[in-house]
Amino acid sequence: MTKHVFDKALALAHSDIRVGHFTGMTSPDYWNMVGPFGGTTAAVMLQSVLQHPDLLGAPIALTVNYAAAIEAGNFDLQATAVRTNRSTQHWTVQMTQAGADGAPRVTTTATVVTAVRRDTWSQNDTPMPPASPPAEVARMEAGPRGVAWVGQYEMRPIHGAVPSVWDGTGTHSETRLWMRDAVPRALDFAALTAMSDMFFPRVWLRRATVVPAGTVSITTYFHADAAQLCAVGTGYVMGRASAQQFCNGFFDQAAQLWSEAGALLATSNQIVYFKE
Repeated sequence: MTKHVFDKALALAHSDIRVGHFTGMTSPDYWNMVGPFGGTTAAVMLQSVLQHPDLLGAPIALTVNYAAAIEAGNFDLQATAVRTNRSTQHWTVQMTQAGADGAPRVTTTATVVTAVRRDTWSQNDTPMPPASPPAEVARMEAGPRGVAWVGQYEMRPIHGAVPSVWDGTGTHSETRLWMRDAVPRALDFAALTAMSDMFFPRVWLRRATVVPAGTVSITTYFHADAAQLCAVGTGYVMGRASAQQFCNGFFDQAAQLWSEAGALLATSNQIVYFKE
């Protein structure tokens, strides 16, 4: 069976240097202008915890901080369980690459919380917004040259698509769309992590102006367990993203992800820098 391109991008080798030390390589299939797609990087950080031999439970929270540009090529990951309780586990993850002098250079850091879930009272207070079925929504055309990762996804914008005219007349920052892997792949925590970062910068939509922008830090909260993700399978995910404040070179970006059946799968918040 041919390995899915996303799984190739997530491939890690567990080295014998120390427990929790992994090596990997950036993927040209998920390249984004000057570096890897941030969603894939976040998924790789999570993957190091999911493959750790001491893992307890499943992820409930992931925060990724993009400290420096990631160069094309090899990288090292160190995942460390800093505290294990009866039902929760707290992790730190660090990605490094060799600098010009050969010394390791930190590019990305992360914290992860995993937990053993139990059956309790549950309620979704953030229902999925009404939308036409995916088949009735036009598929977005391929992204700009040099942005390979966009081609790895099928995206069907319902509202707030990338502006067709960049004339500075934007009026809102909300996007809603259906999305899934272009080559069918069953949804899991790594894929959900990447999807939580699939929305283009809100400042582009709000201003209808292209300006340099990039994520500084993103936190994703997982509300579904593995069985609920398995039920989604290769189906579509509904995504919604909007900003709340643009101020002095930074803005926030909040997102929610639902299954076609309306189950809230994950929410995310990120802080993004932008330039005039």
